Amino acid sequence: MPGARLGCRANRKRCLMTSTDLPETRFAQSGDVNIAYQVMGDGPVNLIIVPGIISNVEVAHEMTGYTQYLRRLAKFACVVTFDKRGQGLSDRVAGAPSLEERSDDVRAVMDDLDMRQAAIFGVSEGTMMSVFFAASHPERVTHLITFGGGARYASADDYPFAPSASMLRAALTNSDPSAVLRYFAPSIADDPDEVVRFAKHARLSCSPGNYRALIEMNLDLDVRGVLGQICVPTLVLHRKADLVRNIENARYLAVHIPGAKLIEYPEADHIPWLGDTDTLCADIEEFVTGQRNEAPVAIDRVLATVLFTDIVDSTAHAAAMGDAGWRKTLDEHDRIAKRLVEQHRGRVIKMTGDGVLAMFDGPGRAIRCALGMEPALARLQLSVRAGLHTGEVEERGVDIGGIAVHTASRVMSNAGAGEVLVSRVVADLVAGSGIVFADRGEVALKGMSGTFRLLAASV
Repeated sequence: MPGARLGCRANRKRCLMTSTDLPETRFAQSGDVNIAYQVMGDGPVNLIIVPGIISNVEVAHEMTGYTQYLRRLAKFACVVTFDKRGQGLSDRVAGAPSLEERSDDVRAVMDDLDMRQAAIFGVSEGTMMSVFFAASHPERVTHLITFGGGARYASADDYPFAPSASMLRAALTNSDPSAVLRYFAPSIADDPDEVVRFAKHARLSCSPGNYRALIEMNLDLDVRGVLGQICVPTLVLHRKADLVRNIENARYLAVHIPGAKLIEYPEADHIPWLGDTDTLCADIEEFVTGQRNEAPVAIDRVLATVLFTDIVDSTAHAAAMGDAGWRKTLDEHDRIAKRLVEQHRGRVIKMTGDGVLAMFDGPGRAIRCALGMEPALARLQLSVRAGLHTGEVEERGVDIGGIAVHTASRVMSNAGAGEVLVSRVVADLVAGSGIVFADRGEVALKGMSGTFRLLAASV
C-alpha cells in the first residue's frame, strides 16, 4: 500500500537524471531478453507505467507534453517507464510475445530496481497486460490503474465495444500519419510538426512486421476471465470522446473488477499526456497516496530570453488572400518560424495565430533568430515585428508565464515592420557579440510600471 516502500530510494543510482535533465535509459534482464526502462522521481510510492502498442522510452520525450506529464507524476511517485519486449529500445523478438511473457517484463524491471511492490498504470493496449499482472501477482501490486483500455482488444459477439478485427487489420495499411494522429490525438492533429513527431515515435516503436504480429496476436487478447480475481484497489480512467477505445470499454472494466472506481473525462485524446493532464495526475495521486493536489505541484522558474513575433498587417493579408490562401500562408509561416527557432537552439512555446512565442537559454541566439525571420519570410511577402526580453520565466507544463513574458510582448508591440526590438537587459548581456544596437529611447510599456530603454538590433 502507500507505505510499502519499494526500493527506488535505496537504489538511488537508478533515479539519476542525465545531463540533459532526462532520465537515463537502463536495461533489465527478462529471461534472455533485455528490457529498456527509465526512472523519474523518488516519491513515496512506486508507479510503473505499462505502455500501449506505440512505445520508445527515449523518443517519447520528443512528444509534446510527455516529459512534463512524467514530471507531474514524479512529484509524488518514483515513476518507471519501459518498452515491452519487441518494442522501442528493448530487444526485438520473433513473432509476438504472449501476455505471460510481456507480464514477465514488468516483474523483471521491478526486480532490477529492488521494488517489492508498485502501483501498475496500464495505458491503452497495456491495460490488458496490467490486468493480467495484477491478477497473477497481487502480492507485487498495491494499486491498479487503467487509462483508455478495455478487457478485450477486438470486438466479439458478447463484447461489441472494441474495434472489429477487420478494422484493426485495415489500420495496418493506413500510411497517412496525420489521419492516424487525428484518431489518437485530435487536439494536435492539425499541427504538421506534431504529425512528424508522432510518425517518428511510431516508426521507432517497432518494425512493420513486429507491429503486424502484435495486432494479429492481440486480436485474441481477452482478460475478461480474470477481472473478478483482481483484489487490489482499482481506478479506471477514460475519456468519453475517445475514438480509439469507446467509453463502454471502461464501464465494462469498472463493473466487472470488484470495487473498481471509474472516472470519465470529457476529452477525446487517447494519449494520456495530452489534454487536462493536471486533473488526470491529481486523480492518480489521490488514489495511490490519499492526498490530492489539483494544481501543478511546482512551477519551475528559469532565466530565459523570451521572443515574441507578430506578422505586420495580418488582417489586411487575410482579407486579400481569403481564408484558404491565408491559412496556407500561415502554415508556411509557422513551419519557417519553428525551423528558425530550433536552428538557434530555442524552444517554441506556441504559435499565437499570426506570430510565435519562443524561449532561449542564450540572448545572442534569440536575437539572431529574430533577425533571421524577416529574410526567411520574404518569399511569402510577409513582414514581422519582434520583441525580446530576458528575465525569470515560470514554466507551466508546456506553457510559460511571468513578468518576463509580458515584458517581451509589450516590447514587440513597440516594434515597427521588420524591426527587432530588445530591452536594455538583453543588449547588455550580448555586449561584444558583434550585434549592433540603435537606441530607441525610454518607453512606457502598457501595463508595466516605470519606463524601459528599448534598442533596435541589427548585424
